[in-house]
Amino acid sequence: MIPVPSNTRVWLAAGVTDMRRGFNTLAAQAEQVLAEDPYSGHMFVFRGRRGDLLKVIWWDSQGACLFTKRLERGRFVWPAAKDGKVSLSPSQLSMLLEGIDWRTPQKTWRPLVAG
Repeated sequence: MIPVPSNTRVWLAAGVTDMRRGFNTLAAQAEQVLAEDPYSGHMFVFRGRRGDLLKVIWWDSQGACLFTKRLERGRFVWPAAKDGKVSLSPSQLSMLLEGIDWRTPQKTWRPLVAG
């Protein structure tokens, strides 16, 4: 998992993104379309048309980071909006990267007895 500082905000770019883009073009998209500063230290997450590929850009105050993740099976859960942005917590980002539905997390078990 990416070591995300606690004060880092995570932004999802709603809609689909051309996954041939690199850091510079995705940073320009974050600046123009999402109206956010790509060099602020926030993370920006983009999803491809098929839904099985994500790219995350992040400026960590030392340099530009571009992370890519592709699922072998399934699709990443994404907001239905065609444009705009959605804010996530770092824990929701962890669920998203694991392919878990981050919108409605549910506990899967409960202890039967104490101790």
